[in-house]
Amino acid sequence: MPSEPVITPSTLSLKDLPWVLNWDKSTCTLCGRCTAVCPVSAIELGVFRKRELSVSVGLKTKPGQSVTVYQGIRQRTDPAYRCIGCGMCNMVCPNNSIRPVSQSDATTLKFHSNRGGQPRTRGGRRNSTGSLLDQIKFIRISMLTDPALDAGRHEFELRTLLGRILPPEEGMAAFAEGRWTPPVREIYPLMIGGMSFGALSPNMWEGLQMGVAYLNEELNMPVRMCTGEGGCPPRLLRSRFLKYVILQIASGYFGWDEIIHAIPQMKEDPCAVEIKYGQGAKPGDGGLLMWHKVNKLIAAIRGVPPGVSLPSPPTHQTKYSIEEAVAKMIQSMSMAWGFRVPVYPKISATTTTNAVLNNLCRNPYAAGLAVDGEDGGTGAAYNVSMNHMGSPIASNIRDAYLTLCKIGKQNEVPLIAGGGIGKNGNLAANAASLIMLGASAVQIGKYAMQAAAGCVGSESDRCNVCNIGVCPKGITSQDPRVYRRLDPEKVAERLVDTFVAFDVELRKIVAPLGRSTSLPIGMSDALGISDYRAAERLKIKYVV
Repeated sequence: MPSEPVITPSTLSLKDLPWVLNWDKSTCTLCGRCTAVCPVSAIELGVFRKRELSVSVGLKTKPGQSVTVYQGIRQRTDPAYRCIGCGMCNMVCPNNSIRPVSQSDATTLKFHSNRGGQPRTRGGRRNSTGSLLDQIKFIRISMLTDPALDAGRHEFELRTLLGRILPPEEGMAAFAEGRWTPPVREIYPLMIGGMSFGALSPNMWEGLQMGVAYLNEELNMPVRMCTGEGGCPPRLLRSRFLKYVILQIASGYFGWDEIIHAIPQMKEDPCAVEIKYGQGAKPGDGGLLMWHKVNKLIAAIRGVPPGVSLPSPPTHQTKYSIEEAVAKMIQSMSMAWGFRVPVYPKISATTTTNAVLNNLCRNPYAAGLAVDGEDGGTGAAYNVSMNHMGSPIASNIRDAYLTLCKIGKQNEVPLIAGGGIGKNGNLAANAASLIMLGASAVQIGKYAMQAAAGCVGSESDRCNVCNIGVCPKGITSQDPRVYRRLDPEKVAERLVDTFVAFDVELRKIVAPLGRSTSLPIGMSDALGISDYRAAERLKIKYVV
């Protein structure tokens, strides 16, 4: 039997690739900007030959031909240099002569299918456009029963508490007797989740920190940002802006030598300490910073040699049970700051969430629990983890809140929800849904990158090269030639705009509920959904 043909880059055509570049020769001035900014070198300069036939006149002259040689650009067909559709070429072209066009049909990536593999589904999240949160409606509107509020005129207290909140009688007794009480922070219900200094470029990280500082000091919005796994710049540790930061410690302990040594010089305590045991994109697996992004600065902060990949272990290597993890990690981190800083763990949304929560409730030093759903993003995760592991955040956070209700701790241990919030752009509605399902706060990551820095990655496999450090916008690159494209002040300005817009929309949602002095945490009677099974699962109204 004849063997199957071997597919090589030379035998591929443009129709086998997910993105094709349309180039207009008549308007192109050959300035070379598109080839210079392409992050994956999908465009190259080329010399083209065009044959033209001359028309014969009468029977005496024979048809002839002439060849015209001209210079231009062409798209490479090697899969290693395939176009990722980021559109940077179109952004820098002065004449709009080139643009990427998607071929998202059955012909996309034939090369991978013909090899017997699976098509690419990268993107920091699973490539699923559906979201249960987008199906939830707010159905409790106050009219004659109790007055609805005016979102533009009324004063709203859109804040939440981070930390162990003692019952009133217990807290007053401890205060009167001079006993220790758990530290509590008043924060905004929308947080920026853990994105490390290393995963993000210096300009992106600086822009986010500037935006958070402006929101706190100028707009009186107590927004908090988590550092992610990898420490943070020494300058930040010794500045007054540290109080707006949540320090994350993960199983790799990267950057924590610098943090511990800086404690005596800290002018302010951090807002909180987050102990990461898991993340939504890859439950049961540790973080990963690939060697492309470990330059001398990142290596110095993390205490490792430059140019090596930095995988974290799946778990904290000295902790082998829930009780041991809570007792050792939470209490030791609390002790490091004199029991003045809230300490809480972050886990992946799984069926073990309730077991973790039950143990946390028995420990007075646990300040809460952060749960990251299956749609949580990361630039470096296996496809099998992103697409087939984890639990949806809506049902998981609902189970956790109902568990707190059963043991009478629903007002004591705050829950922080993350993973896929604002996935389709409905940030305020998704956040309000999770708050009414039981979350005290929500955290975002990829949405902040898209809104504040113009990230062009999408669920449909556009761009999504965060992990290899060639981000065309300079958001996740450690190459100074690339991240200098990103203006930190513009990032800060857009981040502020994002939070102000979120605040306006959240007010428009809670105003008809008649709530102004507190967030509607656990107010599930205000929610409805047209999916009967989802309504039964979430214990909310079924509406059609």
